[in-house]
Amino acid sequence: MTNSRMIYGAASLLFAAVAAGWDIKIRRIPNLLTAAALVTGLMLHLLCDGWKGMLASLIAAVIAGAIFLLFFIAGGMGGGDVKLIAAIACITGLQWTGYLLIFTSLVGGAMALVLAVARGSLFRTLANMFSLLRHHLALGLTPHPELNVENRATLRLPYAMAIAAGSFLTFYLQKVQG
Repeated sequence: MTNSRMIYGAASLLFAAVAAGWDIKIRRIPNLLTAAALVTGLMLHLLCDGWKGMLASLIAAVIAGAIFLLFFIAGGMGGGDVKLIAAIACITGLQWTGYLLIFTSLVGGAMALVLAVARGSLFRTLANMFSLLRHHLALGLTPHPELNVENRATLRLPYAMAIAAGSFLTFYLQKVQG
């Protein structure tokens, strides 16, 4: 594993872990933290890979942020999560952004499943998923009137934990692949 990849992995893990701590504690991810992570990613790639590397890391941030923005628009995710995944992708780099997104999504889905089972609401959650699917097929990305992140009665999880786990798994894959 090259030194720069080790630096990117350590930085992404650090920022994601701090964000997860904030998300667990206060259910918010500070803008200052995500801005610092984004700037750190850009500067690290500029220093290690030059202008092309910095541009590629910016593209990674835009791709990851755009994908998560769709979930935010649909009412299924908070804005802090969108900014965090963009910043972590910026640090991780374009080459590894797909892995970051896949691992984060898989961990997030597993966390949601565990939470639903632990709260005894698995069948209600599955029914809600079908209700969301029908809603979005009919009305596009508009938030569901009841099943959205603003409704405190719905199951909610600190998604920064999933992003931190996705960051860890991406870093682990980088180490395994050398």
